[in-house]
Amino acid sequence: MRARPSSRLLIVNALGQVLLFLFEPKRGGLVGEPYWATPGGALDEGESYAEAACRELREETGLLVNDPGPEVAQRTAIFPLINGEFVRADERFFLIRVEDLSVSNDQWTEVEHRVMTAHRWFSAAELATASDPIFPENLADMLRDAGAWERKA
Repeated sequence: MRARPSSRLLIVNALGQVLLFLFEPKRGGLVGEPYWATPGGALDEGESYAEAACRELREETGLLVNDPGPEVAQRTAIFPLINGEFVRADERFFLIRVEDLSVSNDQWTEVEHRVMTAHRWFSAAELATASDPIFPENLADMLRDAGAWERKA
């Protein structure tokens, strides 16, 4: 099984909501049911987790940062990618606070345009009651532990 180091982004707005993307793999002719997930993706050759976090943030939202700050969480999980390949993912999470963010999909890949069909901001209560799966499964706990729900002055 291939190892897949990746950076994931916990983007939280001024209202304390987290940004998630809806993935609908079947719409793109791929494998899997709809689910919501944090933005992010695999590291490129020679790239650090922090560098990948900045690149993924730019590519998936249009937001430019030079430093994503410290890792706030890490997990290792085995799961299928949307092409059906199972990977052993080493995911590092970075908390990015924004006042407001208008998501741009200008730098999405062809596959992302096909399968990433929506984005929205979720409150802690909405994470708990969502009907579609959300990944990572412990996202609300991860956000709480990272201090994401706390208001910053």
